[in-house]
Amino acid sequence: MKQQLMAAGFVLFSFMLPLKASAGTFGIDSIYVFGDSLSDTGNVFAASGQTIPPPPYSQGRFSNGPIWIEELAQKLELDSSPTLYTDVVNGATPKNGINFAFGGATTTSINTVSPLLPGLQQQIGAFAQPLIQTNQKADSHGLYVLWAGANDYLPTDADPNYFRPFTDTTQTINNLKTAVASLASVGATNILLVNLPDLGLTPRAQNFDPTLPVPNGTSQILSDLTEQHNEDLSKVIEDLDNVLAPDVKLISFDVNSVLEDVIDRPSKYGFKEVTKPCLFDQSIPSCAIDQSKQDEYLFWDGIHPTTTAHKIIGDRAFQTIAKSAQPVPEPSTALGTLGIGTLGAIAFMKYKRKKSLLTATSQVPNVQSTLTKKVKVGC
Repeated sequence: MKQQLMAAGFVLFSFMLPLKASAGTFGIDSIYVFGDSLSDTGNVFAASGQTIPPPPYSQGRFSNGPIWIEELAQKLELDSSPTLYTDVVNGATPKNGINFAFGGATTTSINTVSPLLPGLQQQIGAFAQPLIQTNQKADSHGLYVLWAGANDYLPTDADPNYFRPFTDTTQTINNLKTAVASLASVGATNILLVNLPDLGLTPRAQNFDPTLPVPNGTSQILSDLTEQHNEDLSKVIEDLDNVLAPDVKLISFDVNSVLEDVIDRPSKYGFKEVTKPCLFDQSIPSCAIDQSKQDEYLFWDGIHPTTTAHKIIGDRAFQTIAKSAQPVPEPSTALGTLGIGTLGAIAFMKYKRKKSLLTATSQVPNVQSTLTKKVKVGC
């Protein structure tokens, strides 16, 4: 598989922002998000001309309502969730950070929704490279969220000549380790690393997702990969803690344990169905439009949680941050200079037989005609 990254030029945003009299909860005043559809609040939706994901998915989210990042922002007492990267590219001033996450992103440069969309590597580069080039540092009061890896392993209907799911964790873990090191190298000091929920328990792996049947045995394979991934990620966090600068705090969020508890004790959380997805449950055909029914489901579709489940995840992420919180020095002046450089258009990949998507302008093109794959391809 041959890949070629396109250099799209830069649009640099340098501006003065008034610092808060004191930083937000636990000293956090902004969130920077890197990952896939589990954290994407609308980047793929904007890049696809508001076609992916389609209704009844909720306003660009891969769920039926707000997702965990939005819950976390609210818990941290930010007045909104981070600004979408696609909005920043089109000239919006970042507010409360930037969400770089794109549905379909793997930890590589590949995106399983479309080769024209970024993987994790481009997301990290879109944040870090302009800071390096302008000799600036990341927001020291920011929270840097990294949740990726599911699309590295999950079954996909992407062209196998373009991407095949990984059968071991080595490359994924190395990619995540590199991503953390890259963030730390430009000044990120509060990095939240999220492990993977048991992918073998997703409706897709259990063959409750009719859009993409999977071979027998896939569920156990994915459960084994998840277990190995989470063990390896824990080791990476321990190793990085020993080599990164003392002011870098790696916060480990065990989302796997959270969702395991939900599945083991669904009634405790108000769920009645933790196996079948609401969207494809033929026994309740109205589930896709009946909010009261949706709240009873853990899964919205074959791999994505419902907004009710996302609320639990966001709340537990907040609790994890609270346990790790340390005092943060107050800013010494009322104003501070924050230079944020972002790629004028993410280093979207050029795939063979595809025309160049981007120009050296700051506009994100409408790629609706090229994003023809359905939501089923990945997180």
